[in-house]
Amino acid sequence: MKKIFGTRIIAAIVLLLGACTNLDQEFHDRVTPGTFFKSEKDIKAALYRPFTHARWYLGEDRWNLQEYTADQFAITTKGRHWYNGGENERFHYHRWTPDDGWIWGTWRGTLMGVALALDAKQDLEKLDYTKFALTQEDKDDHVNQLNTLIAFFYLRGLDFFGGLPVFESLEGESLPRSTDKETFAHVEKLLKEAILKLPNKKAGDKEEGAFRQAGAAALLARLYFNAEAYIGQPMFAECKKICQDILAKQYGDYSLDPTWYGPHTFKNNESPEIIWSIPSEFNKLQYNWFFSVFYHYNTAKYFDVDGGLNNGAHLTPSRKPTGELYAEYKLGSPYEKYNDLDLRKRSYKYLGGGNYEGMFIVGPHLTPAGDVIVGGEEYKNLPMVFVDQVGRFSEVGPGKRYASISELPSKMSEGEENTGVRIVKVPIPNNTDKSLRWGADNPAIRLTEIQYMLAECLMRDNDKGGAALLINEVRKRNFEGGVDPDPVTAGNLDEYRMLDEWGIEFLAEGRRRTDLIRWKKFTTASWWDHAPSDAHFNRFPVPTQAISGNNNLEQNDGYN
Repeated sequence: MKKIFGTRIIAAIVLLLGACTNLDQEFHDRVTPGTFFKSEKDIKAALYRPFTHARWYLGEDRWNLQEYTADQFAITTKGRHWYNGGENERFHYHRWTPDDGWIWGTWRGTLMGVALALDAKQDLEKLDYTKFALTQEDKDDHVNQLNTLIAFFYLRGLDFFGGLPVFESLEGESLPRSTDKETFAHVEKLLKEAILKLPNKKAGDKEEGAFRQAGAAALLARLYFNAEAYIGQPMFAECKKICQDILAKQYGDYSLDPTWYGPHTFKNNESPEIIWSIPSEFNKLQYNWFFSVFYHYNTAKYFDVDGGLNNGAHLTPSRKPTGELYAEYKLGSPYEKYNDLDLRKRSYKYLGGGNYEGMFIVGPHLTPAGDVIVGGEEYKNLPMVFVDQVGRFSEVGPGKRYASISELPSKMSEGEENTGVRIVKVPIPNNTDKSLRWGADNPAIRLTEIQYMLAECLMRDNDKGGAALLINEVRKRNFEGGVDPDPVTAGNLDEYRMLDEWGIEFLAEGRRRTDLIRWKKFTTASWWDHAPSDAHFNRFPVPTQAISGNNNLEQNDGYN
């Protein structure tokens, strides 16, 4: 739906962003709520439009900033491919600048989300819902869904940048940034008010993208969970209380999915674990931004699908070129953090009828029929074998660059076309079941997050036994018969085990940087090809383009 805006939002967005995004809006200067809204359908269209922006927002640049800057993912340079002017190395090594595109895309995407949701909210607030055979309860629901969405965008912006310009309406011009605490308080206020008026979920309700009480409560828990990073004040007790209430079903009927794949599969809108998801459907707002970046050019044959692939991203390596594990690092090595008996560690295989197993691509690359898939670069016309290592293995041998594997450097510049384990968190069917393609919704908030937040709060409160019980309740679904060979215990639960549990459960879900910052590891710890950086990199800079469009914006410390 192409939402129609008045001149006030045009001015606000131009001042905020300095340029327009590629959201394909149409603009008219004489449209008002009274003339545009003719039916309930028009109201729903206005309500849903900002949520389609959230669908886009949860991927691409925002995901990049959360994952490629941390210890689990990388885009290595692969021969002649993917150097990208040093962009991928800048983010891996924490050398980004205010001129980097991912940062600008995230800044403008955040404030565009606020503007779209605020504009829809202001229009709906002016309407008499009874004229559309709707109730005040319906209006409260719609307005507070938008309040929650505004809070969501501000919360993400606070996480990325610190304080943002806080808009109560779209009439302001060139507003300066509010402080961290003012932005935090604004998010808190919006969510607390929304919780009071949003409906809760009933048992058996499917998720269709709407915010309910638990969604707003979960965002408030996230705010408190990371409060020390945001405002310098730990609020784990407040987070703990909200999580306990959600698990006690005070905000609706949710439960853990009995299977590891339930929250991610083609019908995950039916999973009892999903608290808020972004709907996806084949040829309709598809959740597929990652497809071309994650997979090798010839992996389409592995999936038995069509589609162009670019062979960019992969997990950071668990092993040195010689095959030894990176024992010197407590972070990173994501593939080997999974127990060998973990059902998720199996190679991804589509079984037909919407069923599949495993979530990784590693080892010999074969078609579903077992035929060898060959490479096209370093291994042109040779069998492709994906390795959990980074190194120019093709350049080892008599008369080549390296005499032996032991000489190989392993760093961002040394990738090859088969470098790195690839993840299949979003299932991909074959062409026979093409109608299922992109049928899995994006599970933006799920009950496991609530359970893990509570576990970490208990751990920080010296109740490691209670924390272990919560984590193990989730872990058991990842093993045959629920038999976990390496459960969490009070004895083995420390900060690194907690980070490992977050990492393996939420791998590729766009949150790793935030978790590392909360544990004060993001700029102080080492992982593969990454040394500690400086504390100011815990936040991203205000983009140069944003400051050029609004001289009232102040730059974050360390970037001047």
